[in-house]
Parts: sequence; structure tokens; C-alpha cells
Amino acid sequence: MSERDEAEGIQRRTLLMVLLLNALLFVGLGIGGLLADSSALLANALDNASDSAVYLISFLAVGRAVIWKTRAARFSGILLLVFAGGVLLDVLRRTLMGTEPVGWTMMGLAVVAAIVNLVCLQLIRRQRSDDVNMKAAETFSFNDFASNGGILVAGGLVLWLDQSWPDLVVGLIVAAIAVKGGVDILRDAAQARSQEAGA
Repeated sequence: MSERDEAEGIQRRTLLMVLLLNALLFVGLGIGGLLADSSALLANALDNASDSAVYLISFLAVGRAVIWKTRAARFSGILLLVFAGGVLLDVLRRTLMGTEPVGWTMMGLAVVAAIVNLVCLQLIRRQRSDDVNMKAAETFSFNDFASNGGILVAGGLVLWLDQSWPDLVVGLIVAAIAVKGGVDILRDAAQARSQEAGA
């Protein structure tokens, strides 16, 4: 087995592992978000769902031509921007209709999700790869980890203040992080494509 084949095999295993972990987080955070009436948790669940789809696309892109990889990364960036729009709509709906998030549930699930996302981030960073899809995967995991910290703080504020606005604010922040991540991924994909064209 060549060194390249071995590296691609490790990339596939890493992406498959983070795909499974994010799919589990989607289910867990989704159920928790519904039970806790939390916009931030539901936003994080949707984020993990989009991450799972992106990791699947990245998994399929390993070993393929750069044009395939850049298209996969571009789709990942667009998916993140679509996700951000969905979160913004959910926050608007909850602002107008009212919400009563459960702070303890938010905090507990945020800690579990942060641990899982930290594991994903470490697995991806071990690859030390310049591959556009691995960079996109790292962006996603870092964004998720940051979002978990925001949910933890929001849960504490919900308990302390007995108000729902911290949950909604974190929902907005998660959407903003997703927008930045999506733009970064699209920029990296464009750069990789132009470098390939130049070569």
C-alpha cells in the first residue's frame, strides 16, 4: 500500500468516525431541544445534521480529483449558509410566539456535546492535512465546540434570570458562526480550485 493510499484510508476512517458521532449528537440534541423548548439546542442539532451530511460528502470525496473535492466543499459551505437561515427563522418564530427553555437540560447536553465535538476536532487535527474537505471538517467541529460553550452559558443565564432571551441570543450566535464557517469554506474551495487551475 502506497503512502497516499494509507493517508486516504486514515482520512476515510476519521471522517466516518466524526460522521457517526455527529449523527448521534443530532438525535440527542434534537430530542433534548424539543423537550427543553430550546432554540439554541435545536440550532445545534440542525448544525450537527448538516455536519453529518458534509462529513458523508467529504468521506465520498477522499481520493477523488480536486474538482470533485472542491465541489463537495462548496456544497458544504452552501449547506451551512442554508442551515443558518433556518436557525434565524426558528429564532424569529420563538421570539414572536414565546418560549420557555429548560436551563439544566441545555447545560447538561452542552457539556456532552462539547466533549464529543472536542474528540472530533482532535481526530481531524491529527491528520495535518491541507485537503479542502478536511479543512472544512475542522471548521465544522470547531464551530460546534464554540456553539456548545455558548449554550452552556445561555443555560446558566436562563436559570439565573428565569428568562428565555439568552437561549434566543445563542441561537442567533450559532447562526452567525455558521455563516462565517460557510463563507470560509466557500473561500477555501475557490482558492483550491484556482490553485489547481494554475497548476
